[in-house]
Amino acid sequence: MLDLNAVATFAHRAESFLLPIRDRQRAFSPEYASLSLQAIDTMRLLVDHVAAGTDSSDVAGLPELLTRLEAAEGAQSLAPIPHEGEPLSPPGPMPGAASMPAPASSAPPPRRPASASAHNEETWLRVRTDRLDSLLDIVGELVIADSMVREDTSLQDQELAPLALKVSRAGKIVRGLQDLCLSLRMVPVKATFQKMTRVVRDTAKRAEKQAKLVTLGADTEVDRKLVDLLADPLVHMVRNAVDHGVEPADERVEAGKDPIGRIELRAFHSGGNVVIRLSDDGRGLDRAAIASKARRMGLIESDANMSDSEVYALIFEPGFSTSAVVTDVSGRGVGMDVVRRGIEELNGRVEISSTPGKGTTFTVHVPLTLAITDGMLVRVGAERYIIPTVNIQMSFQATADQYQTVAGRGELIVAREATLPLFRVSRLFSVHDAIEDPLQGLIVVVGDVERRTALLVDELLGKQQVVAKNLGEGIGKIPGISGGAILGDGRVGLILDPPSLTQLAHGSPLACAQKPRAPMLTRAQLPS
Repeated sequence: MLDLNAVATFAHRAESFLLPIRDRQRAFSPEYASLSLQAIDTMRLLVDHVAAGTDSSDVAGLPELLTRLEAAEGAQSLAPIPHEGEPLSPPGPMPGAASMPAPASSAPPPRRPASASAHNEETWLRVRTDRLDSLLDIVGELVIADSMVREDTSLQDQELAPLALKVSRAGKIVRGLQDLCLSLRMVPVKATFQKMTRVVRDTAKRAEKQAKLVTLGADTEVDRKLVDLLADPLVHMVRNAVDHGVEPADERVEAGKDPIGRIELRAFHSGGNVVIRLSDDGRGLDRAAIASKARRMGLIESDANMSDSEVYALIFEPGFSTSAVVTDVSGRGVGMDVVRRGIEELNGRVEISSTPGKGTTFTVHVPLTLAITDGMLVRVGAERYIIPTVNIQMSFQATADQYQTVAGRGELIVAREATLPLFRVSRLFSVHDAIEDPLQGLIVVVGDVERRTALLVDELLGKQQVVAKNLGEGIGKIPGISGGAILGDGRVGLILDPPSLTQLAHGSPLACAQKPRAPMLTRAQLPS
């Protein structure tokens, strides 16, 4: 009808090629899979040409691909697809393809009753995502307005006790509405995980390796925006796992491993975070090679006092690569820095663990949602900060036997038989009227099981739900700060980022006890 002859001819040819496979009259081998994927990519190019108003018949390789599809229709097997630049070979017999028995019956599967299909259609409603975003913004403003009303000092008057009860009930309704709006934006990571299957297949083919992808927890739900932003970092990590981690088949056999490498992608909830764990059973990271390259680049002087995790973190530096050969997949030193930058934009963090000869594991922690945060409001001098409750492990007032100092190393706090570095929030942000004596202030322990830090604050003001907002491009990324929030009195409170605070504490102990320095962020710099 539209006279798109090139698109129609190719679509019909590809459909005829797939019909015997659908009807189980032909074995679906890796060679057929390669041809199917090549057909999909070519169809996308044809559609792009139509959208651009150009001649679809100009797509490179289209006549050759049509010839292979036509030849495959009448053949029981297909010759391997050649790499780009190699001459096309005629289709030949594929070992074992003809020996697969045909199914006893090629009848299509039974259809569901029309009533069930109609019922399922009635239970779903398509809503534009921009409308959901607007709804969440409005609910966020409602949460701010609710906190302003609840913190109004006039409600403490005994004569207004009935009004205070009504305000409290309205607050519960607002929180329920907020939770409902957040659930509307939650989508499973299954679609993103499925895209990684093609990435593993293509990367393994280019590197002449064998690898398979295993996904676990694909039904784990996460904010829609996070799913979109996680796609690029995952692609880089998966490609690196295949190209750098998994060994060639002959090398794996010599090491007593399965010739097919295993890439495992797992997602699960942990507290208020979503954890995505990517692991491979390859050769692992080479600490000596990483440290040597870092010394040549001037990133470090020596790795003698560095832990394995600190050395492994060097691979996230821009331009860093230990590959001796530059390919279209790796060797240029770009990719892992994109991973770190993308995850930091999500207020998340990535951790690396590796065992030589066993494999490498990347663990990504990102918040469940970027919109609303449950936090503990703390006071430091005249300033107030918000610490996400999911990162708080305990809070207490230290005694003299719990407080220690180490010459040249900073201050330490002993909590439950663990010695933790003490990090002074007042000295990081130059709050001059804060409590200086650690025995007079309050200690808040933040972090996870592996890395914990003690924060010194003046007072805990209570738990509060806040709408997280960016500080703006003019201010940029502030170490230790993930964003800001409008508090009940209309002032701006900064949201602390415990993971980056923990990294600062472990990476620079002297910063915990140094004298106040020039302000990193002043009140005048905050957005109105």
